[in-house]
Amino acid sequence: MILASPTVVQPFSYPLGPLEITGFGLAMFLSFVVAQHVAQVETERRGYDPAPVGDLIFAAVIGGLLGAKLYYVILTGDPHALLQRAGFVFWGGLIGGTLAVLAMVKWKGMNVPRVADVGGPAVMAAYAVGRTGCWAVGDDYGRPWDGFLAVAFPNGAPPSTVGIMSRLFHVQFPATMPPDMVVGVHPTQLYEITMAMILFGVLWRLRDHRHAEGWLFGVYCVLAGLERFVVEFFRAKDDRFFGGITTAQVIA
Repeated sequence: MILASPTVVQPFSYPLGPLEITGFGLAMFLSFVVAQHVAQVETERRGYDPAPVGDLIFAAVIGGLLGAKLYYVILTGDPHALLQRAGFVFWGGLIGGTLAVLAMVKWKGMNVPRVADVGGPAVMAAYAVGRTGCWAVGDDYGRPWDGFLAVAFPNGAPPSTVGIMSRLFHVQFPATMPPDMVVGVHPTQLYEITMAMILFGVLWRLRDHRHAEGWLFGVYCVLAGLERFVVEFFRAKDDRFFGGITTAQVIA
């Protein structure tokens, strides 16, 4: 169950004057840049004006960050998390970002299914980039594991130690293991990055498939839900019910 010497991953951060650039913050920024680029390329390919894409991405940023934070607060019941740098949940970000983009689309009088088809591949690409931020800070890792790909996050968010994983994720360890012992876990962030990149490739190839407007976004929803449903079986989570099914799997 526990690997004696898993690959140790330390959080990434870079001081820049009075600011601190974290791996998570950098990944979030790059994910929106990638989303805008993919959306603009696809919009131009379809023969439409790409100018409104910037406004839609801006709406997605605001709605996505607010939704991700509010979802986390509701999930944990901790209102103080609103003022913390950490604590963002993808599903909340997807819901908040989608609502904000829909409001912008309606305000500008744009075609909703057409925008959704452009957004599907863009969101999948952004998700692959964004998950690198979870890897960079040691968040959203998996269950204890002793496989050759196992990793450990001694300074993660939270650290992958016996005491923390027992308290937060209800993982059972032998009584002889000290609470501060760092354990190896599934690198679920890398699983998701890999799957998201593959699924983006699938969506990108399906762009030329003859279909009704909105079909490609529907395919994105199916693939994104399937990806998350599968990876949740390997995640260290504290919200399992109905035979181990998590809240994220129910939403997926």
